[in-house]
Amino acid sequence: MLRIALCLPVDVEDRVASEATYHGHTIVIRSNSAQELASRIDALRPDVVIAAASERHLTPSLLSVCDDAGVRIVALIADDAQRRRAATIGLLEGVPMDSNWPVIEATLTGVRTEPATARTTGTVIAVWGPAGAPGRTTLAINIAAEIAAAGFSVVLGDVDTHSGAVAPALGMLDEAPGFAAACRLAGADGLTRLELERIGQRYSSAHADFWVLTGIGRPSRWPELSGPRVAATIAECRRWVDFTILDTGFSLESDEEISSDIFAPRRNAASITALQEADRIVAVGAADPVGIARFLRAHVDLVETVASGRVIVAMNKLRAGAIGVNPAGQISQTLYRFGGIDSVAMIPFDQAGMDAALLSGKTLADSSPRSAALTAIRAIVTSRLLPTTPEKRPRRRDGLLRRLLRPTKKRRRR
Repeated sequence: MLRIALCLPVDVEDRVASEATYHGHTIVIRSNSAQELASRIDALRPDVVIAAASERHLTPSLLSVCDDAGVRIVALIADDAQRRRAATIGLLEGVPMDSNWPVIEATLTGVRTEPATARTTGTVIAVWGPAGAPGRTTLAINIAAEIAAAGFSVVLGDVDTHSGAVAPALGMLDEAPGFAAACRLAGADGLTRLELERIGQRYSSAHADFWVLTGIGRPSRWPELSGPRVAATIAECRRWVDFTILDTGFSLESDEEISSDIFAPRRNAASITALQEADRIVAVGAADPVGIARFLRAHVDLVETVASGRVIVAMNKLRAGAIGVNPAGQISQTLYRFGGIDSVAMIPFDQAGMDAALLSGKTLADSSPRSAALTAIRAIVTSRLLPTTPEKRPRRRDGLLRRLLRPTKKRRRR
């Protein structure tokens, strides 16, 4: 448990204080001025100071007082100007202003053992599905949210050149499409981590924080997302975050290659490149007779584009009303018989939960935390997408659980 002093703007202060308290830490002071906090450091003796990298909240005198008292100070940085200012006064430890608590705590406790420049290559997960709105965007958004909630850094990119929907689904502006801007910079060899943070938008909530690169608002802008540019953008995202989630388009056709100009741009090149660059692919279909037929036809094109070993199949909107008795069993049997597909994940139909998420522009975890669909998506993330790690629960807790469940023995009366 850490004793923490805060010197932040009021809106940021409330969020950081609540998250720190929730994780078991103590807030010893909330100050809105670096001068005031510097005068009280000796009396309060906090373990760490979290300060915004603005002129009001972070000064050379505060840094000097903290150094003299042996108090660690970490800056929350809102933009490039604040990043440069913190470095100018000698503070190199900082995280983005809208970072979630696991990221801040990792910096406070010093558990990160490698610098950002030595980041291991991140994982890319593409979400694909056939035509007919099987739920590609919904699944991509909530996969990103659940991975971010597990403590990983995540960016969600909209690569759909036909009908990008990530921005409206999350209530974000898409006048300046983030993924298209990243592709333009990549084409000019100017895409960096700082540029990605500048053009990306941030989805922030108590459950999870992640970056969003919005898609093109008008389908006519598809030539901006050429195959080489998309590949270069994905490569930079690998160096930027732990997980890159890509919402792709439905079409995998390559008919444009019939054109006499072999160097002409291809409308489906963005989705095809994203699938080929991805480490894992979540292929989603609608769990009804029409959706299953569409999925089986399109799945043939998918396995011709990428190796089937990277594909995880999920059937969305599962309900007995459209399939009959035992819908999960019938769908599993059909997919195995006609497509050789096994180990299918099932996502129940939750119209109320999906409507609440769309109405509020939030993820399922923020709008409908008890959604059955969310439970199924979370199971896919934890069992099939996140890296397997040793059990982290302490033995003392397991022992306590066993003692609570152990039947008690009655004492004999003498």
